[in-house]
Amino acid sequence: QVQLVESGGGSVQAGGSLRLSCVASGGAFSDYGMAWFRQSPGKEREFVSSISWGASYTFYADSVKGRFTITRDKGIRTLYLHMDRIESEDTGVYYCAADRETYDSKRPTDYEYWGQGTQVTVSS
Repeated sequence: QVQLVESGGGSVQAGGSLRLSCVASGGAFSDYGMAWFRQSPGKEREFVSSISWGASYTFYADSVKGRFTITRDKGIRTLYLHMDRIESEDTGVYYCAADRETYDSKRPTDYEYWGQGTQVTVSS
């Protein structure tokens, strides 16, 4: 059983930067592909980025490519999302997800474990 706890959200002005963190406990960190999803009011949860077990492969939604960077630190069991040149459309609750069987799926249903989410609010 894996527990995921996100942090780092908050209010930020458009054009600014933010770093989200997701600390994992339980299970072997390196056994899980991990991802970030986000959800805005009235919208479905959408894929943002994902990373393979050993961090060799990373994937991004077109909307964040070139602005966001996903990384993971095995030593401290932490997943990061570095957000640069933030836009108002990036507003939402950001969720960390993990699964043993996938690291490149963009479907929320393919990830077994989820955090509680952290809110990002972008002001123009």
